[in-house]
Amino acid sequence: MTDKSSPADPPASRTPPSVAVVDAQSPGNVGTIARAMKNFGFEDLLLVDPPELDPDGEAYGFAGHAREDILPNADEISFDYLVEHYHTIGCTAVTNEDDNSHMRFPYSTPADLADRLPTVEAPTALVFGRERVGLTNEELARIDEICSIPANTDYPVLNLGQAATITLYELRSLTLGDETQLPDLERVRAPEPTVDRLYDQWGALLEELNHPDEKHDKTMRMVRRVFGRADLTEREANTLLGILRRATERPAENADQS
Repeated sequence: MTDKSSPADPPASRTPPSVAVVDAQSPGNVGTIARAMKNFGFEDLLLVDPPELDPDGEAYGFAGHAREDILPNADEISFDYLVEHYHTIGCTAVTNEDDNSHMRFPYSTPADLADRLPTVEAPTALVFGRERVGLTNEELARIDEICSIPANTDYPVLNLGQAATITLYELRSLTLGDETQLPDLERVRAPEPTVDRLYDQWGALLEELNHPDEKHDKTMRMVRRVFGRADLTEREANTLLGILRRATERPAENADQS
């Protein structure tokens, strides 16, 4: 971990946001945040008054693969350096309900930030406070804008690691775009000719079962709606097609045997 308590060159503008943690008490929470950064593509961890981060201790134990790069490469900075060199976004659970005070109001949700931050021409830092009290009003007064996660009004306060994980998840489009481990559903959806054959087979089965003629069209519309919402893969569609063919053929086989 390097020390940037004195002024240094800030990151290039419009990079993915840095993540700043102010006065964390638990090394485990720092490790949890580093792991969430690794999950969602964030790389630059800034620590203000951090606890001791022993390579054999809790922080590295909680960090997962982030112990290899994000955590050891974290920069220790002062709060003064943070607010002077970054566009700061303070994350807090408690906001004012109206514009009578501008300490914690107005605010954005993490989802709002995902839409707006790509246009911010400045190095940006998401700032998370200490476990028990978060960011103080004095600290928030020096921060550029406020972010808050929508939660239960009876208990909106989140664990530090949880709050950072949710926020970074919502902002993953800034770092990952559409490149995640999940497959592209548009590419795996069954081709329309296969789905059409499935519908034809359903129609044939209804006829074989002597489904009432006056209900045929309505039933087929229902089948289309159900499978239209399901986004079947090609394998799923072909499996169902085979089952329906067998079901359609079975009444005729039984009739022959009789």
